[in-house]
Amino acid sequence: MNEAAARYEMGGLIWRREGLVGGRPCLAGTGVSVRTIGRWYLLGATPEEIAADYPHLTLAQVFIALAYFFEHRSEVDVGDEATAPEAAEIRAAA
Repeated sequence: MNEAAARYEMGGLIWRREGLVGGRPCLAGTGVSVRTIGRWYLLGATPEEIAADYPHLTLAQVFIALAYFFEHRSEVDVGDEATAPEAAEIRAAA
C-alpha cells in the first residue's frame, strides 16, 4: 500500500496504513505507533526521554502522539498486549 492510501488524522500528523503495526494509529511518515509512545509514557518515561530513544522523532511528534493517545485512549489501548509488536520491549523496560 502506498502512502497516498493511508488514512490521516489530526491534520495529517497521525496515520493508519493497512499492514503497518496492524493498522493502528502511528505518527505520520513513521512506523512508530501512538500506542508505543503512550505506553512508554505510562511506564514513567518523559517525552524528552522517549524522543531520545527514537532519534528520528522530534519532541513535537512525541507530544502529538501523547495527545492522540490520551484523546483516544479506549481505541488505542485495546487488544491483547501479548500480540502487540512492542509488548516485549515494554515488558523488558518495566
